[in-house]
Amino acid sequence: MLWCNGLGEYESKYPIIVKAVWWEKGEVCWINTSKLPFEEEVKCSKDPNVVARAIKSMEIRGAPAIGVAAALAVAAYASSITYEVKNVSEYITKIEEAINTLWRTRPTAHNLFWALNRVKNVLRTGYDIDSLAKNIVAEALNILKEDIEANIRMGEYGAKLVDDGDTILTHCNAGALATAAFGTVGAVIRIAWYKGKNIKVITTETRPVLQGARLNTWEYTREGIPITLITDNMAGYVIRKRLVDKVFVGADRITREGYVVNKIGTYMIALAASRNNIPFYSVAPTSTIDLGSSINDVVIEERDPDEVRKVLGKYLITLPNIPALNYAFDITDPDLVTAIVTDKGIVYPPYSKNLPKIFKE
Repeated sequence: MLWCNGLGEYESKYPIIVKAVWWEKGEVCWINTSKLPFEEEVKCSKDPNVVARAIKSMEIRGAPAIGVAAALAVAAYASSITYEVKNVSEYITKIEEAINTLWRTRPTAHNLFWALNRVKNVLRTGYDIDSLAKNIVAEALNILKEDIEANIRMGEYGAKLVDDGDTILTHCNAGALATAAFGTVGAVIRIAWYKGKNIKVITTETRPVLQGARLNTWEYTREGIPITLITDNMAGYVIRKRLVDKVFVGADRITREGYVVNKIGTYMIALAASRNNIPFYSVAPTSTIDLGSSINDVVIEERDPDEVRKVLGKYLITLPNIPALNYAFDITDPDLVTAIVTDKGIVYPPYSKNLPKIFKE
C-alpha cells in the first residue's frame, strides 16, 4: 500500500494509527466515517462523481480530509482517462469538469477550494497529456504529504499549551478522521499524550450526526487515551463546574479577522469558556485560513433536516414532517478565541494583524 512517502524529518516520528484518506494503486481511498464506530468500511475510486457523493454524504468529512480527498480524486481521474481523450484541449476540459463537480460539494470548508485551486493551476504546467497527468498526481500527493506534515507541526505547537493533568474539552471530530493522518486537535492531544502528559479528553456527542460520539470515542480509545462522552447541552455545566481545563476545537474556515467557522455548537462552548476564564483554542492548518474573505463572505452550509429528525439516518426521534433547521456550522467571534494553533506557529490576537504575518514567513 502506498501511503505517503518522503515525509523527511517527520518520517516515523509518531505512529500513524488512524487514517481517513489515502492514495493506493492509482485510486483515492477512504474510510467511510458514516459507518463508524460499528463498521470499518474502506472504499476506493477513480471517479470524481463517486468521491463527490462521498464528500456530500459525509463519508469523507473534516475540512483538511475533504481537500486532500478532492485533490486525490482529480489525480486518480486524470491518470485514468489519458488514453480516452483525443487531445490536450479535451483532456483539460474533462479535468476542469471533474474539479467543478468536486467544487460544488460543500460550501464552507476552505480547504476544498484551496486544494482544487492548486490542482487547477497545474493545468498550465504542461503541453501534453502524459506530463499533465504526471504533474496533477504529483501535486495531489504533495497536498497529502503537506497535510500530514502540518498535522504534526500543529500537534507539536499545540502540545506546548497542554499541561500535565489537563482535561481537554473538544467538540466534533478534529482528529485523524478529519485529516490525512493525525488530526488538528487530534494531533495536539496525541502528541501531548506521546510526550507522557497525563491528560483526559471530554467530547461532546456533537449533534446532529454525532461525530464526537461516533468518531472521537473510536479514535482515542484505539490509542488508550482516556475519553468521556457528554451531551452537547452539558458542555456549559461541565465548564462551569471546572471539570475542564482547556477547550480545543478545529475549524472549517478561519477568516482574516479571526472568526472561527466550525461545527455548529462551537459558539456556545466558546461563550461558556469565556465566561469562566477557560482558554479556548482553535487548531487549523494554514490551508483553512481564508485571508481573501471576511466573515460576511462565508456561506454557512445548511444540510438535510432529516439529519436532525433522525439518528444515524434511520431512526426518527420526532414527527416525520416537523420543520427542522440544520445549519452545519456556526461562527465564533475573534474576542472569544484565546489563540489559533497553526502549522506555522501559535497566533494570538489581534488576528487581523497577526494571521497575515504567518503567510509571509
